[in-house]
Amino acid sequence: MSKSGKTAAEKLAAAAAKASQEVAKLRLYIAGPSDRSTRAIRNARDICDEHYKGRFDLEVIDILQQPGRAREDHVLAVPMLIKHIPLPVKRFIGDLSNRAAVIGALLLRV
Repeated sequence: MSKSGKTAAEKLAAAAAKASQEVAKLRLYIAGPSDRSTRAIRNARDICDEHYKGRFDLEVIDILQQPGRAREDHVLAVPMLIKHIPLPVKRFIGDLSNRAAVIGALLLRV
């Protein structure tokens, strides 16, 4: 037991419970109304609905309309999904069709 009176397992369980309540903050950068952009939006929403079950904020940003936002987040290619919260920040480039790769790369909590 630690000074706080909790075991390591209890601390881990408390941290996991807190993280499960955290709202995920994600940004999806796209370039115009292309088929690839449409697929990326649909896939991002489906993945978030399935894995964050209403505990997410997905912001879709079109770099053709807001190029400054892409510069702020250092976006080099689109579509790009960026998970800002929970930490660590993770990025995934592509239309997000390979769900297993997206979930693994972004370390989405299930």
